[in-house]
Amino acid sequence: MVPVSEVYAQAGVGLVGDRYALGTGTHSDSFPLTTTHVTLISAEAIVAANREAKVHFEPEDTRRNIVITGFDFGLLVGREFLVGTVQMKWAAPCNSCDRPSELSGKPGFGTVFAGRGGIRARVLADGRIRQGSGVRVLSPLAERVSR
Repeated sequence: MVPVSEVYAQAGVGLVGDRYALGTGTHSDSFPLTTTHVTLISAEAIVAANREAKVHFEPEDTRRNIVITGFDFGLLVGREFLVGTVQMKWAAPCNSCDRPSELSGKPGFGTVFAGRGGIRARVLADGRIRQGSGVRVLSPLAERVSR
């Protein structure tokens, strides 16, 4: 995991250069790729987990693609949203496991991140995400009426 200030997202693929976009991620074979385009976690979840952890987890230790500050991820369930100019759709929660602990050498990830591991999303439209990009919730598909 390497922090970057800007990334390009490609519809149906994910973040250009990311292990899941390349098909080499740990869960590339076990999850449908539509649910692993992008993973997001809140900075507040990392802070809360670190209060309970015996070790300090850095954002990159979480193995999530995007860290968002000051946003309630509960608002995204089942909805489409924008991160920067990239349109995404909530796909599933990121369940915590011990893989990040195995890779970082820091024990307890699965426990302290239980219930706050972030979300998985599908990338619906190409675009750029820059450090500091905001999140904007769009109307869910179910509320749209076609005539």
